[in-house]
Amino acid sequence: MTDRTIFRLSGNDTREFLQGIVTNDVSRLDAGLVYAALLTPQGKYRADFFLVPDGDGVLLDVATPLAAGLKQALSMYKLRSAVEIEDTDIAVTRGLGTPPGGAFADPRDAALGWRGYEGQPGDKDVDWDAVRVDAIVPESGIELTPDSFILEMGFERLNGVDFRKGCFVGQEIVARMKHKTELRKGLAQVSVSQQVPVGTEILSGEKPAGTLYTQAGDKGLAYLRFDRAEGGITAGDAAVMLISKG
Repeated sequence: MTDRTIFRLSGNDTREFLQGIVTNDVSRLDAGLVYAALLTPQGKYRADFFLVPDGDGVLLDVATPLAAGLKQALSMYKLRSAVEIEDTDIAVTRGLGTPPGGAFADPRDAALGWRGYEGQPGDKDVDWDAVRVDAIVPESGIELTPDSFILEMGFERLNGVDFRKGCFVGQEIVARMKHKTELRKGLAQVSVSQQVPVGTEILSGEKPAGTLYTQAGDKGLAYLRFDRAEGGITAGDAAVMLISKG
């Protein structure tokens, strides 16, 4: 995959440093990949990524458009911690089914298959957008934007946040949302009668009801106001109907 950048973090304080700032429990690296995010102090999305066990260090697998900003943020947070952040030329491969030797199951959902960092042959003909839509999984830079709150984007269901691990950047806001009785907005799978541009506004009558993002066949991912998502809603010329909340 050429749209991913891999950093290598090393040094005696690496895991402790990450544990203090990211949304998930870094000790889970002992069992495989860890999906996590770095948030702003206001609890909004900054970047999501995979942490990969790498001997005494940790690889960080992030969408390339977010890589420079994430590296800058990590460098700011590490202060005097014994942590080095290096660029690598490692490429990510992906496939469905049982992970080959040295690869890791995608921790977000079993339907997403595996990720490899040692040149394992990937599956070249998979429609990954269709896989994501079926599993209701957001993508960096599409559904996940600087305005996103991770609980609305399904991060708890996708094993991307741990409320028992202790502090992380933006934790107070996320915890407050967690203890609400119910989220009023969020990512959902919808049916779509025809393709429309990514980012098309969804309307319930004349009232804004959300935004339509990735589409695959007659399904799509949408960010919805759930109280306006019942009955007939539209996105441009497309009829839209809620199938499942994320």
